Amino acid sequence: MASITNSIDVKDNTHHHVHCNNNSVHSIITSNKLDISEYYNMVVDSSCGAISSFIGTTRDNFDGKEVVQLEYEAYIPMALEEMKKIGLSVMKKWPDIFKIVFAHRIGIVPVLEGSIAIYISSPHRKASLDAVQYSIDELKARVPIWKKEIYNDNESDNMWKKNPVQKRNDIIKE
Repeated sequence: MASITNSIDVKDNTHHHVHCNNNSVHSIITSNKLDISEYYNMVVDSSCGAISSFIGTTRDNFDGKEVVQLEYEAYIPMALEEMKKIGLSVMKKWPDIFKIVFAHRIGIVPVLEGSIAIYISSPHRKASLDAVQYSIDELKARVPIWKKEIYNDNESDNMWKKNPVQKRNDIIKE
């Protein structure tokens, strides 16, 4: 299993990486548009017959309201550490997982653009598919990242949203 290091690589103060020491788990928080091809290339390997992925995008509606964009904020050091812990738990639960990338965008995310990406490689599809489902559920429940929906119709209705699966009520921003 991969062990945790405390290294954080900051690029232009907009892209934060944390890696386990064997480079099997990559946790990324960025204010840039998600780089889907980069994440794919980070997990691809000739020993793996499966790369499973999930990309969460901004949709144009919620609860009958027109959404124009989302805004994300994060407590970055804690978020990266929690993402890394989730990655290590995935590798423990599915020992044949080869590499993992968790990437989350912060700041403004317009409609149709990605806010979260998960890429997981393994020799066979079942492990990576199951691991992606587990990962998104755990990330949404445990990582201190907050989402604000910005609506077209009424600025006063714009609000920070609690994730319905979030386990810790005390990390919700007002």
